[in-house]
Amino acid sequence: MAMKKRITKNACAKINLGLDVVGVRGDGYHLLRMIMQQIDLFDTLTFTVTDAQGTGTVRLIDESGLSPDGEDNLICRAIRMMEEKYDLHADIEVELIKRIPVAAGLAGGSTDAAAAFTAVRDLLLPQVTDQELMELGVRLGADIPYCIAGGTKLSEGIGELLTELPPMPECAIVLIKPEASASTAHVYQAVDRLGGYHHPDIDGQIEALRAGDLRGLAERCENVLELVTGANLPVIGRIEDFLMGQGAIASCMSGSGPSVYGIFETREQAERAREAFLHTESASGCRSFVCTPVSDSGM
Repeated sequence: MAMKKRITKNACAKINLGLDVVGVRGDGYHLLRMIMQQIDLFDTLTFTVTDAQGTGTVRLIDESGLSPDGEDNLICRAIRMMEEKYDLHADIEVELIKRIPVAAGLAGGSTDAAAAFTAVRDLLLPQVTDQELMELGVRLGADIPYCIAGGTKLSEGIGELLTELPPMPECAIVLIKPEASASTAHVYQAVDRLGGYHHPDIDGQIEALRAGDLRGLAERCENVLELVTGANLPVIGRIEDFLMGQGAIASCMSGSGPSVYGIFETREQAERAREAFLHTESASGCRSFVCTPVSDSGM
């Protein structure tokens, strides 16, 4: 009897150290300029090829119940794209341990899809390059190429243009996900209606990373989408103010929200701040984590 082929992937969340909207393409996609950073909050996915010459069925087991069912799930869609592109007929089972909050601005769905692309490649198509996977992945989601590449990157275009940056200096990150959620599509539509707004100093952040200057990086953390999500969800500003009051050197929203992160110089400070936050009224319904930056996705 043939051995079943199996691989396990840890799919990391990301935060945006800086996020700017610099234009809109003719097809409605927004052109972005972002500093992306992976953190060590991750989902664990185990992929098993149950039959290499099967009917192309995909079975997803997620006991958390947090991810969308069936074919709507980005994991299933990523595997389907690989099957179509490379004419595969393998039956694949995916066990998902979900830790990253969903609809949170942390690329939770995109990073799981990135894991699916790389897992199918590693199990069945070792000749396929990361670059090929990234070109396929961007058709499914703008964050997927970055999640395949990982680490610290400048992301431009609709997410497909990635530039390697020096790793984020050592620090600790408090991550807080309020109970509320934000619709990415609605947030971008609302940004379009704003007209003019202040643009984050992305170039200054790149210089700070090159200089290994954590404070210089932190003081330029800014996200234009917060103009919309922050106005709709005042809890975001309350959490940021609290973290800054606890000694964070930056606090900002990630992605289209509503997750908020605070950057601390030591893990001890971060643990203390999270503990203090848990005793506030704002903590009700929130999920909170203490994380560190990840310099390489390892996918």
